[in-house]
Amino acid sequence: MAFKINTVTGRENLKPRHAPYWQKIRAACHVGYRKTAAEGTGAWLARFRDADGKYQVKSLGSLDAYAGHLRFDEAVKKAEEVFTHREQGGLAASITVGEACKRYIQKQKDDGKVAAHKDMQIRFNRWMFCDKRLSDTPLLKLTQGQIHDWRVKLTKGKAIPQDKEKKPTKGRSASTINREMAVLKAALNLALRDGYATSDLAWRYKLAPIKNAAGRRDCYLDANQRRKLIENAQADLAPLLRALSLVPMRPGAMAALTAGSFDKRLSVLTVGKDKAGADRKITLPATTAAFFAEQAKGKLPTAPLIARADGSFWNKDAWKYPFKDAAAAAKLPPEATTYALRHSTITDLIALHHLDTMTVALLSGTSVLMIEKHYGHLLGNHAANALAKLAL
Repeated sequence: MAFKINTVTGRENLKPRHAPYWQKIRAACHVGYRKTAAEGTGAWLARFRDADGKYQVKSLGSLDAYAGHLRFDEAVKKAEEVFTHREQGGLAASITVGEACKRYIQKQKDDGKVAAHKDMQIRFNRWMFCDKRLSDTPLLKLTQGQIHDWRVKLTKGKAIPQDKEKKPTKGRSASTINREMAVLKAALNLALRDGYATSDLAWRYKLAPIKNAAGRRDCYLDANQRRKLIENAQADLAPLLRALSLVPMRPGAMAALTAGSFDKRLSVLTVGKDKAGADRKITLPATTAAFFAEQAKGKLPTAPLIARADGSFWNKDAWKYPFKDAAAAAKLPPEATTYALRHSTITDLIALHHLDTMTVALLSGTSVLMIEKHYGHLLGNHAANALAKLAL
């Protein structure tokens, strides 16, 4: 008996049954309509043949948000999206944007990146999971408009102060916005690589970073300023500040070092927990090695190499106010931070000691490109001085 599912009248004349009524769209691809009751809206489905020759069925929902005469065309449109996705190598399973983000968070944990796992969880809780409209969107239905709206909302957000008791008042910096967009893009790209999407068109351009967001590190502290800072710091903070003045490491990476990170016999410092990723080893000169040997003396390998007074690890919340007090007492510029010590040591290595960019990059755990980007003006001065010496 002939039947039609492409018209309202045709669907009304169908007899209720559990098995769907199928209409062929093209080879091995069908749109189906399941009518289980005489009254009410039925359900639409897509059916396709997989690589093993077996039919796979995917629900398209009731489509009752559309007028009756439009539902068949909408079902065909959605079915074609499913067919195209599968033909391009996509998985049959469907995930939402929020689920893609959770998969990315889990990957950080599975890869042993504890700090990154925690950081991603905080970021997605703040800017993704609270936005149900976006996080609940199936990845295959994500649009450029949705990503654009999310980016606008992110841009208009307030910066979250480190002091949790203070209310947000400042706008978010361009570099912070770039970091937030980068983690979402990474999560979506992971889903793309794993076959949950077959195109990155929805986010490729809308999550492009803001250009020139990260300016040069301009707060430079000379050797005398660094000495005064250390002299005015509380007893347990002073060793951390001295360490940051001796080796161009990120403050968080320095604070995370354990006594086992320093090999006294070889005078080698192994940096593990850092933005740079893989472990790197730094051979220290005698005086610097002696300083770290003193810090490691009598400690278990898992104990903090540079500890707080109570024996715990330092972190940015613990050193924030003691650093501010020490900086004020030393009469340093108000923009001085612990990160300024890293910037200052890198600057000295290039400007005063003329160390090559490759070596500086290895010591500081960054790329030659980043060194040239932030310290290129110093390298330019070297070139000018070198050319001046060629004058006859």
